[in-house]
Amino acid sequence: MLKAVILDDEPKSIQSLVWELSNFSNDIEVSESFTEPSKALKYLKNNTPDCLFLDVQMPTIGGFQFLEQLDYTDFAIVITTAYDEYAINALKHEAIDYLLKPIDSDDLKHTIEKVKKHNERFINADKFERILADFNTKFDKKRITVNTDGKLLFLDVDDIIYVESDGNYSTLHLQDQRKIVLTKKLKEVNTILPDHYFFRIHNSFIINLNKIKEFIKNEGYVVMDSNHKIPVARQRKSDFLEKL
Repeated sequence: MLKAVILDDEPKSIQSLVWELSNFSNDIEVSESFTEPSKALKYLKNNTPDCLFLDVQMPTIGGFQFLEQLDYTDFAIVITTAYDEYAINALKHEAIDYLLKPIDSDDLKHTIEKVKKHNERFINADKFERILADFNTKFDKKRITVNTDGKLLFLDVDDIIYVESDGNYSTLHLQDQRKIVLTKKLKEVNTILPDHYFFRIHNSFIINLNKIKEFIKNEGYVVMDSNHKIPVARQRKSDFLEKL
């Protein structure tokens, strides 16, 4: 059963869509609905539905602005609106469909089929990614697999100098000065890095122990091969020295 979330500032529109979905499909159900974008944002930070039905025109924040505030959109997005001039913008925001209010039952059935296909493709792609990552981890201990910009990258751990946290994102800083941004928190990245090479030296940083050039004890930071200065958290200092 597919799980859907509805965001619409009009309660009657939500009630109508919930009724339509429950009457015209056994494949999808509404797990949550919101009239306030801020509450929907908070919910979606910790929950991933299969589909989001999103109204465009809302008084506090528009639907497209709402999408730009999301940390990720690993779910199907369906735009719902009473106005047809937003179709092009919907496509730009990678919405899989666009429903005009009042929503036509036949249009909704087609949309549900699109949501199902989107979900199947995502599951298959995610499964394939896990297989590749597991294979790479088992047979090459010095390489990791990361997903970024819709592609899988196989990186040699010797090329990673350090990893920096940016909230729900992490940035890999590489030997060749490239930066790779991942939609993963630092805690998640830490689990895929071999711990005999890497150490989480600070809440915001993981360093490659082989890339340390200097440790400035009095000032509490390390200098990496790239000349970046990384702070050593006070509570991690003894573990860090032991690791060295």
